[in-house]
Amino acid sequence: MKTVLLPTDFSDNAWNAIFTALKIFETADCNFVLLNSYEPKITNLLGNKSKERLGVIYDSLSKNSKAQLKKTIEYLNTHHERNNHSFEFKSISNNLESAINEVVGEKDVDLIVMGTKGATGAKEVFLGSNTVRVIKKVRKCPIIAVPEDYDFKKLKKVVFPTDFTHTYLKRELRPLVDLVSLWKAEIYILQIAQENQLDEDQREHMKMLSKYLKGVDHSFHTVEMWNNVSEATAEFAKKNNADFIALIHYPHTFMEKLTREPVVRKIGFHTKIPLLILPDI
Repeated sequence: MKTVLLPTDFSDNAWNAIFTALKIFETADCNFVLLNSYEPKITNLLGNKSKERLGVIYDSLSKNSKAQLKKTIEYLNTHHERNNHSFEFKSISNNLESAINEVVGEKDVDLIVMGTKGATGAKEVFLGSNTVRVIKKVRKCPIIAVPEDYDFKKLKKVVFPTDFTHTYLKRELRPLVDLVSLWKAEIYILQIAQENQLDEDQREHMKMLSKYLKGVDHSFHTVEMWNNVSEATAEFAKKNNADFIALIHYPHTFMEKLTREPVVRKIGFHTKIPLLILPDI
């Protein structure tokens, strides 16, 4: 059985991510763990009776978090009852990324599915600040980041950009292989090239990747480098009607550059489809 973590703040955006996860794994045996993390605002803790107020605030936040989670579980059990799906919840007093890491370790989580909302006033920006922090801090578990208002129908095509400069590991590709196998989808392996010719190491890595994807429908594609890698990837995905973009979060790649706040605010990631981030393990 797969364990899928669903962080939620009970917003429409979080609900959409939950529904997306339920649809993606409709036919799979899954235990969904709903997580709500909470932290009191520091301004509420100031004053002569800060310790007393701290206890009251934490108690209130805890009760509200658990009540909202129970209500969410009740709704899902009523309206989305399936023999192959089960639900539980975790309420944790901590920041989001620390709470996620705690549950990932405790529950041996296979995958995180979370909603992501761009910065206020910048709807073209896909990755919001919460998502960026989670991607940077949660490095041992794959993450599906679901854009606001995304309506999942089916999974037919996944774009997987790579420059073939890294050695691939079978285990780091496993979440991608499992996902496309579940839907019998195709992987479009995309090289965004500054030079058309691959060197010897790149050719070997390409062969290795094809070997690990044996049994999965996949094809290789090349486009020329333009403004930046993220825009080129998103444009290729759009032209080919892709349903997902998958990335391995290697150090010093454009995924890492993308998670730097100034870059996110400036160019964002211009895609309206989910992003599957595979950990470098």
